[in-house]
Amino acid sequence: MVISVGVLAPAISVFASIEGLEVRAKNVHSGVVVIISCTLLVFVYFLQHRGSHKLAILFTPIVILWLLAIASIGIFNIIKWNPGVYQALSPYYIYNFFKVTGKDGWIALGGILLCLAGAEAMFAHLGHFTATSIRVAFSFIIYPCLVLQYMGQAAFLSKNLSAAHKSFYASVPDPFFWPVFVLATLTATVASQAVISATFSIVKECAAFGCFPRVKIVRTRRWVPGQIYIPELNWIIMILSLVVTIGFQDTNHMGNAYGVAYMTVTITSTLLASLVINLVWQKSLIVALLFIILFGSVEIISLASFFMRIAKGGWIPLVISGVYFVIMYVWHYGARKKYLYDLHNKVSMRWILTLGSSLGIIRVPGIGLIYTELSSGVPATFTHFLTNLPAFYQVVVFVCIKTVPVPHVPHKERYLIGRIGPKSYRLYRCIIRNGYKDTSRHGDDFENDLVMSLAEFIQMEAEGSRTGDGAGDGRMAVVKSSEKFGTRLAMSETSGPGESSGSNPSTTVGNCKSAALRNLQAMYEQESPRLNHRRHCKFELPDTKYSDSQVKNELLELVEAKRAGITYVIGHSHIKAKLNSPFLKKFAINMAYSFLRKNCRSPSVTLNIPRICLIKVGMNYYV
Repeated sequence: MVISVGVLAPAISVFASIEGLEVRAKNVHSGVVVIISCTLLVFVYFLQHRGSHKLAILFTPIVILWLLAIASIGIFNIIKWNPGVYQALSPYYIYNFFKVTGKDGWIALGGILLCLAGAEAMFAHLGHFTATSIRVAFSFIIYPCLVLQYMGQAAFLSKNLSAAHKSFYASVPDPFFWPVFVLATLTATVASQAVISATFSIVKECAAFGCFPRVKIVRTRRWVPGQIYIPELNWIIMILSLVVTIGFQDTNHMGNAYGVAYMTVTITSTLLASLVINLVWQKSLIVALLFIILFGSVEIISLASFFMRIAKGGWIPLVISGVYFVIMYVWHYGARKKYLYDLHNKVSMRWILTLGSSLGIIRVPGIGLIYTELSSGVPATFTHFLTNLPAFYQVVVFVCIKTVPVPHVPHKERYLIGRIGPKSYRLYRCIIRNGYKDTSRHGDDFENDLVMSLAEFIQMEAEGSRTGDGAGDGRMAVVKSSEKFGTRLAMSETSGPGESSGSNPSTTVGNCKSAALRNLQAMYEQESPRLNHRRHCKFELPDTKYSDSQVKNELLELVEAKRAGITYVIGHSHIKAKLNSPFLKKFAINMAYSFLRKNCRSPSVTLNIPRICLIKVGMNYYV
């Protein structure tokens, strides 16, 4: 429904602002209003691609001028048409309204609710502001201006009921019509920007939890958290907004559709807020129930009045949200089935221990990073690789990226390092914990951070209480929280790319790569200049006395493996439903999920892994 709001809010905001032309220019055809609205909508969505932050400095002055303008117009109409309208602030009149109108008043409640929806949209996606600043802005600027404007419209309508269809523009004094018209158009653009950004944000968070297909996420402003842009979603909701504008050409039908979406989101937010009150704030269940009764009862009554308008445009958000719900459910269902398959078919530690320290294969110089969704055990991808090519790198790290239910994870608490099997096996596990608002792309420093974290874990393990070789998955350690982190290895930046995994080998690693391989690597980097801008670092052991010679040997082996290069191993899966599966399951897995998987972004692209360092292991899943 939030995505539906992202489609409908720009359409109704822009169309309603341009519709004012029909009040002043009587000969303007409705088709002209539609063309201008569609042109402005395309411009709004195109701004997302270019980066709206370049114009964001104008957003605050525009909104403030708009609020002061509507407040001034409201005061003018109160004084001119009906000064006694202030009595409407008394709750008695809402009681009397429902008493007199009955069912018709309840149906009309849906239209009244749209007066609140725009105020809420102003605060969409403002999590980077403090709660105090939002409270002050609403209490002392936004709320008084809105009340004055609606009281002014009520005073105007009490004497000019025939102008109810376009009461706002009709109530604007003639000398100020065109300035207000321009300001309304600019404000509609700003409001649309806020709602579109909120849509991007919730899709990113759904994708982080595996509930939405992988999409391209671009950070438009690196110094402001949460400012992102999703190209695929941007153009899809732009097309839907244009379809709604051209199809309806009427603010009443758009308002019905927007009201259903808005009230559904509001009720959902109220239910989730009650869970926060009880589970996060540790308040009593009675307080949470009172919160639902107080706010939820009003919202349910309002939503029920909107259900009477489903046939008059209210079905649009139901269709849009239904389509996105099916996409999200199919993606989560397929990903869940794949995870359960990996979980049930992971390799037992008993089998790993029987292979010996060499794992029954040839160990070659380098570090192999095996990506898996399993936080314990050895994935079947690893054994599948060894079955077809019985050689692997001397240091093996199983990397698992997990999203935890907090917005952000501090960088020093992000890496969990552990060991798999005895020390001589050189098998490690790294769990990277990200918040649902964090970016999981591997930057240029990822490889260096990983090597430093492994070195820190090796030293912490030796200094700790654990002795002897382990026989399975060891306990994990948050290595970056250690005060000694960064001192276990000496790191220095190099002018050349000799120390980077996707770069020209230097003389320090020339003994492990043939001249032909080095020439091929150099040719590839000439075709990919982006790799030359990566940060290149050289690791060395500091002159420190080690009480355990095995620790020094393990650190030396880690440094030599880093010099030889790092390779990323990712599973390339083909998921099929079993032959005896029901029809719906076959359709969901073989067609719907397969289509989404083939058309979404690859994990290697999402993680920003250089292609020269990438190995994909094909796997067939029958779920």
